[in-house]
Amino acid sequence: MRSEQEVNRAVEKYSDMIRRLCMIHLKNYADTEDIFQTVFLKYVLSSVSFENEEHEKAWLIRVTINACRDLLKSFFRSRTVSLDSLTEQPAEMLSDHREVLEAVLALPQKYRDVVYLHFYEDCTVPQISRILGKNVNTIYTLLTRSKKLLRETLGGEEYE
Repeated sequence: MRSEQEVNRAVEKYSDMIRRLCMIHLKNYADTEDIFQTVFLKYVLSSVSFENEEHEKAWLIRVTINACRDLLKSFFRSRTVSLDSLTEQPAEMLSDHREVLEAVLALPQKYRDVVYLHFYEDCTVPQISRILGKNVNTIYTLLTRSKKLLRETLGGEEYE
């Protein structure tokens, strides 16, 4: 079990990243908070000794992604409908930033993870490769394909 100081440091340093990663996957504030607590509980109880901060960050990202996927695959989740989907929101003019974010969220999961880690968390391709447990060339391919999908969705070169 980790010391209170170590946990406080990790929560301070990684809380925003964990929440953003959860929102990318779950698109729901309540579920994001649940997974956030789950991730840091696993961190507190974990006996893993980290080699450096990059290793610790990668471990937290991996645990967060796995927890989000587990929640999305759960029996309860697959048998319910969110209240947001039942109420129709008036259509609003979207800013470029919001439009790009929605396009990223609409990507298939395998592309969304790579795009998020690369563009939002500034991870390098080799880091993403280690975090996701995939070949470096696979990550490059996923990035290339996701950029192409985003270009098609957003309509052109202005988003390069």
